[in-house]
Amino acid sequence: MFDGAEELDVVGPWEVFTASSMLRDGADTAVTIAERSGPVRCGKGLRVLADHSFGDHPPLDVLLVPGGQGTRREVSNPALIDWIARTDASWVTGVCTGALLLHEAGHARGRRVATHHAFEDTLQARGDITVVRDARYVVDGNLVTSQGVSAGIDMALWLIGRLHGREHARAVRRYIQYEPAPPYLADEPQDA
Repeated sequence: MFDGAEELDVVGPWEVFTASSMLRDGADTAVTIAERSGPVRCGKGLRVLADHSFGDHPPLDVLLVPGGQGTRREVSNPALIDWIARTDASWVTGVCTGALLLHEAGHARGRRVATHHAFEDTLQARGDITVVRDARYVVDGNLVTSQGVSAGIDMALWLIGRLHGREHARAVRRYIQYEPAPPYLADEPQDA
């Protein structure tokens, strides 16, 4: 995590991974990591405590990099970019503009990614990356990226299915009652 990270980019996948662990008798562990342990102020003001710093976290099977307005600043933070670049995880994932940090760190170079729709052209212009448009999430080898905010939940559910099977992912989806039904998906007639 970092200051300015989008709240749901962090908390949405967190909910999926921790619900998965609850349903599997603690088989998985989720932790938060920031440059320094302690409070991180997210993009809309939510404060979250980082469990670990870059120097004291446990080994990771999955690295999740959130997006948010803070990515524009953090792309120039050598401590963060170097840590992402050298973090060894079986799966590297990013939500929203977290793809920018993954590109800068090298994980997304030469790969197919998804990012927030308003950032697609900007990320594509950085070069050595293929931005897939109109895809909630994109899988390219061990790299999984998603569009913004709620798409991170979709990506996390897919990854839980990959790690623990589809039936388990369906159980997690049901447990968290994730059944998207946007109220304004289609045009509605105007009230008279």
